[in-house]
Amino acid sequence: MAGKSQAIVKAFGLDERTVAAWRDRAGVQCQRVQEAVVQSGTLSLTHVQADEIRVKTRAGIMWMGLALLIESRLWIAGVVQKSRDRSLADRLLHQVRACAHSASQVLVCVDAWAAYPKAIVRAFRDKVKTTTGKGRCCLQVWPSLLIGQVIKKQRQHRTVEVKRRLLRGEESAALACLHDSAGGKDINTSNTLRFNATMRERLAALTRRCRHASQRLEAVQWGMYLIGCTSNLCWIHQQLGRTPAMAAGLTDHVWSVKEVLCYKVAPVPFEPPKRSRGRRRTRPQIDSPAVKAPRGRPSRYLSILRRLQEERRATIAQGTSSPTG
Repeated sequence: MAGKSQAIVKAFGLDERTVAAWRDRAGVQCQRVQEAVVQSGTLSLTHVQADEIRVKTRAGIMWMGLALLIESRLWIAGVVQKSRDRSLADRLLHQVRACAHSASQVLVCVDAWAAYPKAIVRAFRDKVKTTTGKGRCCLQVWPSLLIGQVIKKQRQHRTVEVKRRLLRGEESAALACLHDSAGGKDINTSNTLRFNATMRERLAALTRRCRHASQRLEAVQWGMYLIGCTSNLCWIHQQLGRTPAMAAGLTDHVWSVKEVLCYKVAPVPFEPPKRSRGRRRTRPQIDSPAVKAPRGRPSRYLSILRRLQEERRATIAQGTSSPTG
């Protein structure tokens, strides 16, 4: 469904709009499953790699940001938007942060995009109360946060030089994270590049030269969630011998596509709205509600009706008080 819809239309005799609607509904459901199962704050992050894909659509160029947990090959974050700016990096890294159980030693490897380092620091920090009394809590960056960067120099569309830099943290800690996650001997982003190739292979709208480019951003977004969620839960990884979700300890069996699409996601618990700053509003008590006084003078017809009612009451009172013959 996430691939070329025309083939499904030709094979099963369905309408193209029906197939597109099914894809969108499946993508929305996969987003709910991803947020409930993966981005629920139960993972222990060790090595994360992030990268972005340039998507060519009929509406223009769009960008898809992806993040991968290397020790289990689990897809943990994905963002699609029209611009490649600071908001793309912030949204992607905040999704990565939502997966973490608590502050730990984590190595985040990215490419040479300048927006990544500051976005990582903004995402991986917690509120810490350092002073007594009222006031805003201080935001403290994780003490064991490591940031690695890979800079590739290309000439005529070929990589001629690769530079690796550790922007934050100690080299010994970074090597320990690489060893524990089996993510290579040096700082790299090779696993995200392989996952990008998987996305391009299984989502036809991401093909570099094609005649079935998407027209809407939502179509690319729902296709990303459909492919990524089923890759986590339904497809056995060749190197791991099990699904990435099983390797991460999120489940104990291989999910079917039907199980993913029929998974019941619990609703978000209700949170009362926060009281706004300023003077506190005084509300009338429930036992003695305040009666509002009528505003303005009554209308002409209401005055006539009241006069007729008063005349009728006077006539009835006069008739009852007169003696009977």
